[in-house]
Amino acid sequence: MNIARRAWRKWMNLRRLHALAGDADAFLVSFPKSGRTWFRFILSNYFNLTLSLGEKVSLHSTFRILPNFALDESRGIGAFAYGAKRPGLPLILVSHLDHGAFLFRTKPVIFMVRDPRDVLVSAYFHATLHKRRFTGDLDSFLRSPKHGVPQLCRYLNGWAAGLRHRPNFILGYERLQADPIAQSSAALRFLGCSVDAAGVAEAVNASRFDAMRELELAEGLPDHEYDRSGAESLRMRRGKAGGFVDYLNADQIADVESELTRRLSGKAKAIIRETGLNLA
Repeated sequence: MNIARRAWRKWMNLRRLHALAGDADAFLVSFPKSGRTWFRFILSNYFNLTLSLGEKVSLHSTFRILPNFALDESRGIGAFAYGAKRPGLPLILVSHLDHGAFLFRTKPVIFMVRDPRDVLVSAYFHATLHKRRFTGDLDSFLRSPKHGVPQLCRYLNGWAAGLRHRPNFILGYERLQADPIAQSSAALRFLGCSVDAAGVAEAVNASRFDAMRELELAEGLPDHEYDRSGAESLRMRRGKAGGFVDYLNADQIADVESELTRRLSGKAKAIIRETGLNLA
């Protein structure tokens, strides 16, 4: 396929997504490896329990309740199982896409953010062992314009600017981990959903890291072929806040923080503060 044809196809896909975005009630957005799979799982369990959807929530069926903002049938909008029949179930489209006012319209957004140092380490293992789309070492990954700090900063700067123009709720991974019931309840209120305290507690319990890891080991992920025998290649890899210190040395941490300080906008730094990281 030549460059012009690829560009035309990409444009047509974006137009189709823009049209489908009109049906969305909200978006759940994050940079990859920011904990989005976990929070999707919590919401899937909550809606399944409180709306009596009758699903057996797994890493496969979760897309029937909260599909990706994409066109594929297995995980994208086509996987949404309820359509016009949804009994109080909001259509929350889940995305890693860069901000675009045309694409996301002015729909409400839950923007999930995690300590960038943890994100980068997790993204390295995801790129090298899970997706196998990067072959260099951690140092070269951190500096990579396509994968590392520059890419993360572009993403955060774009969304930090775009969130000003729409209702938004910033969900910090670290805060969610510290108090998943309170943070999940706050996100549900932002979505305009009723909050059933017992339902939230049950959904959080059903979405424990060890339970999700067991599901991944048993079933894998839809449309993913990867080695599930290695702990570092799993999507549910560690789930540890501050785990970057086990992989980055002092010089690497200082370099990452310096680059984040230099590259991130003031609005993006304000979002990052939700993770507990304060940048000058």
